[in-house]
Parts: sequence; structure tokens; C-alpha cells
Amino acid sequence: MSRRRESVVGIAAEQLGAPYRWGGSSPEGFDCSGFVQYVYRHIGVSLPHNAARQYQYGAPVSRDQLEPGDLVFFDQLRHNGIYVGQGRFIHARRSGKHVSISNLDESWYAARWVGARRL
Repeated sequence: MSRRRESVVGIAAEQLGAPYRWGGSSPEGFDCSGFVQYVYRHIGVSLPHNAARQYQYGAPVSRDQLEPGDLVFFDQLRHNGIYVGQGRFIHARRSGKHVSISNLDESWYAARWVGARRL
């Protein structure tokens, strides 16, 4: 894994357990796109705070070509996260939850897969 990808995954993993907060983009509380924005800002990449707009950045990646650090998108571009490898991704899901790791093959995510982007 490249050093940049390692950094992205490491920064994302440091936020595991942070609370969900709609509109949040800091460790005090994240929503999905705020979490992605926060992680990438720490490696010098500026992204908007909106999953659908983040989908316009980078290059498309097929699911079978995912690499750690790629952005993964679901639910008509209403949700996203950061791929960490082995079919798993880190994300801020919804109220009452925390930043956590989920599997792309879990039924909700598999049924609502949109695509992925590599920055």
C-alpha cells in the first residue's frame, strides 16, 4: 500500500468511535461526507461537504479494483465512506451510531452500491 493510502486509512481509523452528527465534519461529530472531507483534508485534498459532489472528484473505480483509500458510494449518492481493504470500509452512518467499519457485502450496502472513486 502506498504511503498516501496508508495515511488515509490511518487517519480514518483514528476516528473510529467518533459520534455521528448531521452536518458534522470534526471528531466531535461527523456525517458521512464530513468524515471523508476531514480525512482527506489531513492529506491536503480539499473536498466539498456533500457525498454527491464528492462523487464528481477523482477517477471511477470498479468494485473489484478497489484499493484502500478509495471512496465508496451508496444509496443514490446519499452515503459514502472510505475503503480500507478486505471488502470493508469506514464511515459515519446515522444518528445514534458512531464512525465504524462495515462490509460492502452487508445486504443494505450491497443493494445500494453506486460506485467508487480514486482520488
